[in-house]
This record gives sequence, C-alpha cells and structure tokens, in this order.
Amino acid sequence: MLLSRAALAASAAATHRRLGGPAAWVLALPVTFVAGLQVLVRSLVAGTEPVPLDHHGGDWVAALDGAAEAAATAGLERRCTALVPTQLHRLDRADALDVLAAFDAVLLGGAPADPGLLARARDHGVRVVTTYGMAETCGGCVYDGTALDGVGVRVAGDGRIHLAGPVLFDGYAGDPEATADALVGGWLRTGDRGRIGDDGRLEVLGRVDDVVLSGGVSVAVPAVERALRSHPTVADVAVAGTKDAEWGSRVVAVVVTDGDPPASLSELRDHVAATLPRTWAPRGVVPVDALPRLPSGKTDRLAVRALVEARSGADEGIG
Repeated sequence: MLLSRAALAASAAATHRRLGGPAAWVLALPVTFVAGLQVLVRSLVAGTEPVPLDHHGGDWVAALDGAAEAAATAGLERRCTALVPTQLHRLDRADALDVLAAFDAVLLGGAPADPGLLARARDHGVRVVTTYGMAETCGGCVYDGTALDGVGVRVAGDGRIHLAGPVLFDGYAGDPEATADALVGGWLRTGDRGRIGDDGRLEVLGRVDDVVLSGGVSVAVPAVERALRSHPTVADVAVAGTKDAEWGSRVVAVVVTDGDPPASLSELRDHVAATLPRTWAPRGVVPVDALPRLPSGKTDRLAVRALVEARSGADEGIG
C-alpha cells in the first residue's frame, strides 16, 4: 500500500484542526498499524516526541497513567491518545476508565465500539471520539460521524461507503488491478456499508460481506452482535454463519459471558427478537472465555468461524 507524505500530513493536520490544535500524543498502539503510525506523524507535525506506553511490567493501567503524566511535560497544553475498543474494554473491566479522563481526546477506532461501553467511558469524563477510516485513508477520516476537513463521504446506491480527499492512498504497490477497483473517479470504494442520517452524520452498518443468508433471509451480522451485547449477561460476542442442511447457513453466536448462570439460547433469541426480526436470532451459541483477536485488537473473524464450525452442534435446533 502506497501512502504519500502529503496524505499522511493532510490527515494529521485535519485531526489537529478537529481536536482543537496540536497535542502531546501517547503511543498506545503498534506503529505497524496505521493508527499507531499516525500518532508518530501527528507528533512530528506538532514538534513533540510521542510518549510510548511501556507496560512490560504487566500493569497496563499504571503504564497508561504514567504516560499521561509524561505527556503533560511535553510543552503543549493538550494530551491525546488513540486506542482500539479492546483496550477501552479492558480498562472498563479493571474499573480504571478514570485514567483516561486526563486526556483531552481519546480517539477510538479500528472496530465498532459497544454503545454501552462508550456511555460508561463518557460518564467517567473520558472525551471519546469515535473514528472511521482505514489504512487506505491514512487512518480515521470521519470523527463521530462527521468527515474531517477536506474529506468527502457518500453512500452509493448499493449502500457502500465511498471516501475522497487528500488523505487517500496512491494505490496498492504492484497491483494495478486492485488499485483500479478501489479508486474510481477520485473516490475510494470501501468494503463497508453505511447510511447518512438526517443530521448528516455517517453511520457505519458493517462490512459489505457481513451478511449471512439463512433460510432465504439476509441476516445483518453487526446488528445481531449489537443486540446481543445489550443483554446483561453478554460481555462480548461475535456472530458467524456455518453450513446447515436445513437453513443453508445457520447463525451462531460466540459469546463471552458476564453472568452466572449464563443466558440460555432461548433467552438470547428472545432478546434479539425484541428489536430485530426473529429470523435474525442465532440458532446456536458457543461459549468462550475470550474472543480470538488479531494483533490490531480486532476480532479474528476467521478464528471465530473456525470455532463455530468446530462446534456446529452447539445448542442448536430452536426455531
């Protein structure tokens, strides 16, 4: 992937304008991912050194608190950091959200965040800014549903999100066909579905391929996951489809339980059906201690699908 110096700089400048000016940045993500790389670029633009999060001692909360204090001595009035939802979730489970209240902004991206988690963080005084973007846009380019300065957003007739502006990449190195497919008329065709609300904000609905065809019904995986996360005994969840002789594909939920006893499949189906079509409710549940994660913190969808296929008989058969 080809990211130009100009695109990276445009992204950093637009972020600073949106957040109220340059800041001292705490580096809490690997620089091998675009969100971590952009912390370096923003620091360079601001003329400061990024403060790395050193948690080799194992106390991640103390390390974050220490990094926030170190950033306060960088010569700038403002402090910011960028996290993925998994990190915010861990702070929440450790009852340590208050440590983030020292930051003027906490950019949160890389994966959808649970609305309940966002509400708890904001109740603790955390200035969370949800971001949407990808490596092809030098990281987040839509903050809290609103595009950064210079960034164009539109939703095509098929529901696919298109992005434009100075933050776009130049193409995929050595792959002109993939570049031509992604960049059309100055717009990036993303792999995400979305809609523009009445307030003009972008709502990301999920991946174009985040649909399971079950019994002739197209089940939107992200919507089912959001519904399940709102159940009081569900700490985390991922949904996938597995082949089924009767349904074609059967919707199965891989669930991390936060309750004793855990909810039954019947209870979870009723909970989903309260807000979504009952035909979308999972027909199987696989309990796990933790969801498989990629190094970026995102859910490892391939590993989730493997779990589902390995436990294809789990709690099945409820119509």
